[in-house]
Amino acid sequence: MDRNHCPQSIGIPVRNRRNPHVVKLTFAKGASLKDPARLFNSSLDGNVRRAIDIHEGEEVDESAFKALVREAVALNASGKSKSSKKAKS
Repeated sequence: MDRNHCPQSIGIPVRNRRNPHVVKLTFAKGASLKDPARLFNSSLDGNVRRAIDIHEGEEVDESAFKALVREAVALNASGKSKSSKKAKS
């Protein structure tokens, strides 16, 4: 499978939007993900989604981001949604 392909069977774990100064990455089940590096900085009040806003010139912890995306893909592939009470920030 090429690295830009996301199988339809697992849904869309991350959606991105951008404007001239910010890229917003919204994780569909973000409230169920562990985020020890505290990358989530937007949509923190919701019960399901979480987002990362990356502002122009801002650096993101690459290894923490990759781990978060892998966890999101695994959660979507499992077809389950963990309780957000179990997810620790």
